[in-house]
Amino acid sequence: MKPSSAPKPISRTAARNATLLNLLATPGLGSIVARRWVEGVGQLLLSVTGFILVVVWFVRVMVPYYGQMFSDTPPPPVRFKMLGAGFGLFALAWIWSLLTSMSLSRKIARQDVAAMKFFSAGQLKPDEMQIQQALNTLPLWQRHGQVISRTFQFKDFPAAMKFVGALADLAEQFKHHPDIDIRWNKVTLALTTHDAGGLTEKDFTLARRCDDLASTQS
Repeated sequence: MKPSSAPKPISRTAARNATLLNLLATPGLGSIVARRWVEGVGQLLLSVTGFILVVVWFVRVMVPYYGQMFSDTPPPPVRFKMLGAGFGLFALAWIWSLLTSMSLSRKIARQDVAAMKFFSAGQLKPDEMQIQQALNTLPLWQRHGQVISRTFQFKDFPAAMKFVGALADLAEQFKHHPDIDIRWNKVTLALTTHDAGGLTEKDFTLARRCDDLASTQS
């Protein structure tokens, strides 16, 4: 299975945790957790560099003062340039991570809107011809009455569970949950819209997304 460069959806919980890490712990760490690699690494480098500059400044200031215990030489004047640079870099990293966190919040909002549209449109039941046309675009899925299903095979159990974990986020995003059967490296999904009494466009759309998701798993 080939990897894909398509952006993956992020869950509300993951976005919240990333924001908390960015703003209350270490700027950049949350961005990395949210798979914003370039932004996260840049923010983390800035914050760590700023912290190191502050520590170095503190050591340079305190060592001469402790030296007064053994010498009468007056300590050198305290200079704050390095301290300002350290706090400046850390503040820049924090502001940058704040912007990333806001971007994650906007992405969650867009996903919620897409999910609502998906839910509303997906309640419409297609006729038999439309069902067949949809199945033609999903050659690996089989129809069993008012259910469509497919078995995905992966290299091992951890790979299968990785797929199921990502699938859980996807299903939550669209508020549509397949029946899942796991047999070591095989995962069987069954889709139907229970509250509509059969197959709807939601099932076929989610099936396509599951196919795309599986193609990203190694």
